[in-house]
Amino acid sequence: MTDWDAFLTVHRGVLRQGPGLAEDVAWAAHLAEVPRDGRLCDAGCGAGADLAALRACVPEGRVDGFDQIEDFVTGANDRFSDDPGVFVVQASMARLGGPYDLIWSAGAVYFLGVGAALSGWRDALTDAGCVAFSQPVFWSGSPSEAARAFWGEDPCGTDAETRAEIAAAGFGILGARRVTDDGWNAYFGPLLAYCDVLEEAGTNEVLAEAIAKTRAEAAGWRAVKDETGYMLYVVRPI
Repeated sequence: MTDWDAFLTVHRGVLRQGPGLAEDVAWAAHLAEVPRDGRLCDAGCGAGADLAALRACVPEGRVDGFDQIEDFVTGANDRFSDDPGVFVVQASMARLGGPYDLIWSAGAVYFLGVGAALSGWRDALTDAGCVAFSQPVFWSGSPSEAARAFWGEDPCGTDAETRAEIAAAGFGILGARRVTDDGWNAYFGPLLAYCDVLEEAGTNEVLAEAIAKTRAEAAGWRAVKDETGYMLYVVRPI
């Protein structure tokens, strides 16, 4: 079992692969003035934790999900097999078709970079289309070493720096708010509970290490959550 296999084993048993709540989706869709018959995209949808909330925003429309991990895509398609308005494909989120009234991306934009993602998605939006994405940020310009270490090698700047990247890409901000502690707990709660299930069933050394890293991540967030977290931005080309 490779490290990646172990990661998937830990995450395969939960729906959400990152912090967030259905109300975050509803808030973003409201700001974007998404029509009931709109077409939405979930870029980096994982196992599809936000697909139901997105679908609720467009009861007469359609939601497309994109993710590169086959297990997640298969699970999402199984979950929405009876809904002809949800389509999930195994593909890169770097190139999207559209046009979409809203491109939603929870905690995945950093794979591409804010500027590259927004610039690449501009042509995938309708004339009034928006992008909503959550991005790691530091709440101040002088985060502790522990806060910096929490993100490891993942890019993380301040809110002001992210806003500058958004502006440089030619987008204006309609609204921004923090992903709440409840959103983080919605992620870590089920994940840690599933780690308990795995441990009770028995683990090998590699899986035990993956579980330990997951527990350390949850503890690390609790220690630094007053210094860093996700900011959710709703932006539109200008």
